[in-house]
Amino acid sequence: MLSRVANSIYWMNRYIERAENYARFMAVNFNLILDMPPSEKEQWEPLLIANADHHLFQEYFDAPTRDAVLQFMSFDQRNPNSILQCFKQARENARSVREIITKEMWEHLNEFYLHIKELPNSRAWKMGEWQDFFNEVKMASQLFYGIIDSTLTRNESWHFSRLGRFIERADKTSRFVDIKYFILLPNVDAIGTNLDLLQWSAVLKSVSAYNMYRQAFRVLKPEDIVDFLVLDRYFPRSIYYCLSQAEQSLLSISGKEAPLNKALKVVGKLRSELEYTEPSEIIEAGLHEYMDKFQQRNNEVGAAIFEAYFALKPVETFPGDRLEQ
Repeated sequence: MLSRVANSIYWMNRYIERAENYARFMAVNFNLILDMPPSEKEQWEPLLIANADHHLFQEYFDAPTRDAVLQFMSFDQRNPNSILQCFKQARENARSVREIITKEMWEHLNEFYLHIKELPNSRAWKMGEWQDFFNEVKMASQLFYGIIDSTLTRNESWHFSRLGRFIERADKTSRFVDIKYFILLPNVDAIGTNLDLLQWSAVLKSVSAYNMYRQAFRVLKPEDIVDFLVLDRYFPRSIYYCLSQAEQSLLSISGKEAPLNKALKVVGKLRSELEYTEPSEIIEAGLHEYMDKFQQRNNEVGAAIFEAYFALKPVETFPGDRLEQ
């Protein structure tokens, strides 16, 4: 497969996953607003900080109000990570490889991008309309993955699509866990209180993990939630599961070159370390510090994948080589 084609398929899926998770991030706060006591103040800046978007936001807005953050993260074309821009970039990548992906994939992605592009002015939306929009984004993303799994041959294209999806999902799950740190910064005394548990419950619901968590653990406990979202081997949004799936796809892509593949070594090392990590070790190391370090190492995985498969490499020549006449 051409590196250009592989790169487009990989990033098409990363952008779709990023858009879905941005919708989920904003749903975190809506869930918190519904559950929190009336005396608690809404917090929107943590969404920006957890996703490292706060510096760009500050260039265009004076304060992280609800309307400003929602607009910036959803429709602002100056923000390369906004939901609209993510779908635009995913569509452009899909358009460049239309001969590789299926007709159903292209049509669904193209139609949904045009749909959200033409939505009426969101600045006047109420909370219910925002929630409907976020649910629509999540369902469209899930449908896209269903179309991929139902129509795409299990070849390199399929594995690069999974690779992009799971690398991006691992990063965003770590940020969902990390967002608790930023939400609690103004009031660390709330740790261990009912408010703390309400916030953890909102995080679980926002990543569609609440029901599965309650099947695995009877009681809401921060250490168990970290265990489930970071280390669980079977939940499809846990960090460990995402890395293990990415590793399997890398194995299928690299084939006989697996022992020499740097990308496979980097992701395999990170996955194996998680495999033997206890949730208590994460808590003791500091939840924010651990997640921050993981995000850096996950970025190293992305860089290794780029270097192994997408970077343009010069053709090596040797003394005595000559062009065929």
